[in-house]
Amino acid sequence: MTMNNIKILWADDEIDMLKAHIIFLEEKGYQVTTTNNGGDALEILQNENFDVIFLDEQMPGMSGIETLDNLKSIRPNLPVVMITKSEEENIMEEAFGSRIEDYLIKPVNPKQILSSLKKILETKKLADDKSTHSYQQEFTKISMELNQNPNFKEWVDIYKKLVRWELELETTADSGIRDILDMQKEEANTVFSKFFEKNYEDWLHGDAEEVPVLSHTLFRDKIFPFLNDDVPTYLILVDNLRYDQWKTLQPIIEENYVTEIDDIYYGIIPSATQYARNSIFSGLLPNEIKKKYPEYWVDEYEEESKNQYESELLEQLLKRFGKGDISFSYNKILNLNAGRKLVEKLPNLANNKLNVIVYNFIDTLSHARTDTEVIKELAEDETAYRSITKSWFEHSPLKEIINDLADENARIIITTDHGSVKTKNPVKILGDRNTNTNLRYKFGKNLQYKPKEVFEIKDPESIYLPRINISTSYVFTRNSDFLVYPNNYNHFVNLYKNTFQHGGISLQELLVPFAVLNPK
Repeated sequence: MTMNNIKILWADDEIDMLKAHIIFLEEKGYQVTTTNNGGDALEILQNENFDVIFLDEQMPGMSGIETLDNLKSIRPNLPVVMITKSEEENIMEEAFGSRIEDYLIKPVNPKQILSSLKKILETKKLADDKSTHSYQQEFTKISMELNQNPNFKEWVDIYKKLVRWELELETTADSGIRDILDMQKEEANTVFSKFFEKNYEDWLHGDAEEVPVLSHTLFRDKIFPFLNDDVPTYLILVDNLRYDQWKTLQPIIEENYVTEIDDIYYGIIPSATQYARNSIFSGLLPNEIKKKYPEYWVDEYEEESKNQYESELLEQLLKRFGKGDISFSYNKILNLNAGRKLVEKLPNLANNKLNVIVYNFIDTLSHARTDTEVIKELAEDETAYRSITKSWFEHSPLKEIINDLADENARIIITTDHGSVKTKNPVKILGDRNTNTNLRYKFGKNLQYKPKEVFEIKDPESIYLPRINISTSYVFTRNSDFLVYPNNYNHFVNLYKNTFQHGGISLQELLVPFAVLNPK
């Protein structure tokens, strides 16, 4: 990073009196943008990237501390230097608690400014260099692991490593190393898809030597063991929560909780809510639900809600496993008001052994990103998608719920039904008007496609999926592919490319977070 590339935003209500400082920095090769209030600074940050911001603590209107709180939700990793006339200790503590990099007392001289800049940028460069070097060493190890026919446990380890590096490198100035990581993720997904397609049917039929925990065995293998003690358990299922998103939220939750288990289980296909979440709460695969509880299964082509019977399915699951005497509640949160009502309702749940909370924000965000231009711009890439998820959580009733549960000494289990993948590569398919609309998988009769481009299942019942009619088949996309009809092809490619979708086969969709946390 050269000085000619370094951009500084300086917000100070006395900015006109700082012209000498600004000229000094510009003569050193820095690019300086100025404003005299916090509101304008936030607006500028919405539209332009900066390397450092100098922020006056005492500005009329929105103060420096208030501006800092807001800008961290927009640019959480942007280095901030707070400048103030005050030497009060509580102001310093408040500022440092909000993650600032340096603190200067007015009047400041140009050399102090330059020293602060060099310290911040050199520290960042050293951190970037260390991360880049470490990943370069790890790259070869991961590549070797991909070529050694990993089993399902080893795939979990590989994916955790990839997510770790994705999070560690997301702020590096070296775009080249991020491109290399993206290529390795694509390679991993290609190999993973072959592994999954080869083993999936055997897992479902119990024909493999070892079988991972899957959606329909999650309660049996992962949750029931925690219902044998006297600690109240809250199962929080955040719809469409990817593992990288969980790792972004984890440090916030760990302010009041300690993570006992940080694990991953395997979702079923289609990696979509109707199938995966019904399987979780029933302990059955989709076609088994349809046969055993036809009153609780809604086919995809039907108009009514596909997940309206989860509470009833959970009740039946508890009875089948001899746990029918367990008191439980089921709470589905679809909007902000419902979340606030649950905060008020929490004391009424304290006597239950198990409380289930299904929180549906990220899935809504994913669909909104497809349909709404504003959301597309806010979540334009993986980093932004994680950032907006983190920002939502920090201001959501869910965070308040989790904090309140810590006060009640309750155990929480955080998981999801599936993840999502950013789509890049269109794949052509033809189907009749009764074909479903999902972009990552299709089912119907007389589907036309190139078999090599998809994972095809001509006998749905072989993987426990409903057969709508005698000629129903399913096809699933892999990696970052998405299905598009030839009619208006270019329009729909432009519409759906670079959106977050689910239903297909990828590490991001099928390796699902499962965490158990106990209050501190």
